[in-house]
Amino acid sequence: MMYPLVRELAAAAAPHRVPAAVTCRVLGLACQPYYRWLACPVTDAEPTEAYRASALFDAHRDDPGFGHRFLLDEARAAGEATAERTAWRICRDNGWWSAFGKRRGRGKNAIAGPPLHDDLVRRNFIADGPNRLSLTDITEHATGEGKLYLCAVKDAYSGRIVGCSIGARMKSRLATGALESAVPRRGPAAGCIVHSDRGSRGGFNWSSQHPDLGGVRRGHGGLEFEDQRCSGGAASAVAR
Repeated sequence: MMYPLVRELAAAAAPHRVPAAVTCRVLGLACQPYYRWLACPVTDAEPTEAYRASALFDAHRDDPGFGHRFLLDEARAAGEATAERTAWRICRDNGWWSAFGKRRGRGKNAIAGPPLHDDLVRRNFIADGPNRLSLTDITEHATGEGKLYLCAVKDAYSGRIVGCSIGARMKSRLATGALESAVPRRGPAAGCIVHSDRGSRGGFNWSSQHPDLGGVRRGHGGLEFEDQRCSGGAASAVAR
């Protein structure tokens, strides 16, 4: 938008005043649209788009893993009616892309990326005391009102579910909410390892970067089957 520059150069208080017609001619702008803009610098559409962008940004800040379609759903839930193409354009212009990027491939020949964290468990799912090792997973359940997601945290020593959270969307705060509910129940959790499978979404990636949740460390398994056998059962136990 070059019109503010034209107005600034044509102002009476400018050190070196340049007529608007001259500036428009140099910049290759038509004078008539400039004068229309000068009469109404802020159009009716600009505040509406600003509210839409604010709703999309709030959703992106809450869960950086969401793409523009999930952000659009969150914006609509917040009361901002937006077309999908408009949401995509706003996200593109502001660089609000999913933190996880695109998948590298699909099917049996797809190559998994490198692990995001070191495997601190090494397939040893037996703990020698409480608050040493916790297993976690997120499961999806179909209900009459739509899908429901459950995240559970299981203490490997006692076999008890020590924390859980439920939500209608698979968001990062679903995982962090389960951890936040587990830490107060178990007392001091410094040095505890939270182990999960790699999964389809990186919800626990956020919590692994915030050790202030009781000083919890995170282990990342290399074999999804072993992880799902242990941590998936924890979530299923809560569901039952």
